[in-house]
Amino acid sequence: MTLDPLPIGASQPLREAWQLGNSGRLPRHVAIIMDGNGRWAQRRGESRSAGHQAGADSVRAVTRTARRLGLQALTLYAFSEQNWSRPQDEVQSLLRLLVQYLASELSEMRRSDIRLRALGNLARLPAPVRMALDATLQATQGHCSMTLSLALSYGGREEILHAARHLAQQVADGTLDVAEIDEARLQRALWTADLPSPDLIIRTSGEQRLSNFLLWQSAYAELYFTPVDWPDFRDDAFAQALVDFTTRQRRFGGIEPK
Repeated sequence: MTLDPLPIGASQPLREAWQLGNSGRLPRHVAIIMDGNGRWAQRRGESRSAGHQAGADSVRAVTRTARRLGLQALTLYAFSEQNWSRPQDEVQSLLRLLVQYLASELSEMRRSDIRLRALGNLARLPAPVRMALDATLQATQGHCSMTLSLALSYGGREEILHAARHLAQQVADGTLDVAEIDEARLQRALWTADLPSPDLIIRTSGEQRLSNFLLWQSAYAELYFTPVDWPDFRDDAFAQALVDFTTRQRRFGGIEPK
């Protein structure tokens, strides 16, 4: 794969990541726990909504960089199932921001051949949000250069429970035998069924946990934790995480080769 040239003046981290991408060494699928919007805003004496707005700018920057570097898939933990318990005004602000993002980025997705996916309990989303999301999903479904997945009203345990119930219903209906349930069939029942497992999971803002994100899929993912808050996590910070990934020895339960 040959990537499009970087713009003149690209930083050293971006140039290094671009060279690794051209040699096929970057991860296929990167997933990000976008943490730190609130802390970023608090340190500046601003509202949490201002932090989320700044975080949306990082979503745009990272998505464009991922596409430029040739990643196949980028999954962003945008709104967890547990986030519904946050103050109502913050929840409404996040949902409005999502609708604004979908409207503003559709032309970019079309221009860059990016397919949008949504993962999670989408039935919980308010009707106007679901309508905007469905319109963008439909408009980009034929794109194939990169898949951008937004985890919305998402929880890893909830995803596994949903898959288990789906398979149990098939058994109850007589269309599936219990003995036929294996890892591959369960994986096909997950919301991520058409995505490769993530090679790299990044979490910003210093926390070092998965927080119920892609629990099944992360079995052999490399983990990268950075103290950088999500609103400050832009091209260079993302490129540095990708470069770090290429230094890892991935053994998938085996032993290191001699």
